Amino acid sequence: MIGTEEFSLLVIVLLFSTAVIAGYLDALVGGGGMLTIPALLLAGVPTISALGTNKLQAIAGSGTASLKLLMGRHISFSQVRWWMLTSFLGSVVATLVVQKIDPSAFNWLIPLVIFVIAVYFLIASRVTMAGRERLSRKVYGATVVPLIGFYDGMFGPATGSFFVMAGTSLRGTPIVKATMIAKAMNFASNFGSLLVFFWFGKIVWSIGLLMIVGQIIGASLGTKMLLSINPVVLRRLLVIMSMAILVMWMSRELL
Repeated sequence: MIGTEEFSLLVIVLLFSTAVIAGYLDALVGGGGMLTIPALLLAGVPTISALGTNKLQAIAGSGTASLKLLMGRHISFSQVRWWMLTSFLGSVVATLVVQKIDPSAFNWLIPLVIFVIAVYFLIASRVTMAGRERLSRKVYGATVVPLIGFYDGMFGPATGSFFVMAGTSLRGTPIVKATMIAKAMNFASNFGSLLVFFWFGKIVWSIGLLMIVGQIIGASLGTKMLLSINPVVLRRLLVIMSMAILVMWMSRELL
């Protein structure tokens, strides 16, 4: 088991700070995993363990948000339970598949996925209006939701944004409501993936728990700033920061 003693104080501080920033950005625009996964890799955490540890710290944000929304009756469990189940199952299947993949494959897969998500964040306009309902609840829950859950279990960055986009464009759900529902489905996919990583012992608990604290701090700050920050600026900042960390990791791999 890897403990904090395996890392320098500087690395621990950087991982904690990254978690704070990721939690802050997740609360506003999503995509915090674009920072935390490369940061964990740069710190020397093995690839599979980096993905598992990322799920541990990420679940703090999605779990807290989902609980508050359910307790505040902004969403109801009966409304989201079917979608949460299929999101959970899609994520579990994907995370089981991940355990069978040669870790060296992630050396090109991770940069590719983050680059694609970065391009998406740069060119995608923020959804402001709901479209029309194109899929029924059952069909949506049996097809789109588990596919996004599968992506989350396989990798994860921007899963919440994909759930929001799918909700507005395919279910005709208003943006605010779609964002609330997305938190619950994202929690389910995070939880499913975390269970598999836990079963296979692929979590660095010491670092993950430390980053959970950072996530909570960042999410709290981000929630307070939600209405006063330009999301376009934040999306661009997220892309710049994630690509910078990714370049540092890739440079280290090549040396």
